[in-house]
Amino acid sequence: MKTVLITGATSGIGKATAEILADKEYRLIICGRRADRLQEIAKKLNRKTEVFTLCFDISRRQEVQNAFLSLPENYRDIDILINNAGNAHGLSTIQDGDLDDWESMIDINIKGLLYITKEILPGMIERNEGHIINLGSVAGKEVYPMGNVYCASKFAVDAINRALRIDLNEYNIRVGAVNPGLVETEFSLVRFKGDEDRAKTVYKGYKPLKPEDVAEIISFMIHMPAHVNIADLTVFPSAQAAPGILRKK
Repeated sequence: MKTVLITGATSGIGKATAEILADKEYRLIICGRRADRLQEIAKKLNRKTEVFTLCFDISRRQEVQNAFLSLPENYRDIDILINNAGNAHGLSTIQDGDLDDWESMIDINIKGLLYITKEILPGMIERNEGHIINLGSVAGKEVYPMGNVYCASKFAVDAINRALRIDLNEYNIRVGAVNPGLVETEFSLVRFKGDEDRAKTVYKGYKPLKPEDVAEIISFMIHMPAHVNIADLTVFPSAQAAPGILRKK
């Protein structure tokens, strides 16, 4: 049984991915900051597979290190890493940007991804096998108005994804990224700091992607034969052509 670690597993794409992979009988390590949600999800998934929860903040290096030290022996050989955790805070021009928002996005989207990956790589390198899937964004391919620092953080994920694939090639470790367009998750609620009405307007007038759509793509990437690596995949809802270009009813 292969072991999969998923960050940001308490909601959205991470949660949907955990549910799909549980059905396929992978051993799961689900990570997040909300202990109550982790336990609720683990209770449900434990009926299908083995699940271990890690509650910590990926942007805090010492918390990441302590979390991995707490893993039981049978969960330490991680075969697949899904770097899903990420966030957007605020939507404003550079000149009106909030420094705390910038730091949150850089800490989680870039540093958090690096901290997690750094902990897992030694085992993959030693076993000469592994698979890493990074959740990027179309915001890491094209900059859009008032996206500035969020876009920059996702451009960094794109660069890290490419660099990992090069650096780890000799160790038989597959590295790929999924870059979704508009997905209806808690993303906009977090970006607009709990303003539910404003968050809902983002998804009105067209059919956005669902977390399950992206989770199915991740599952597809994982289940490709070992000689196949999907290196970079971009997915939009049919109504979206590019960031900011939508066909609404």
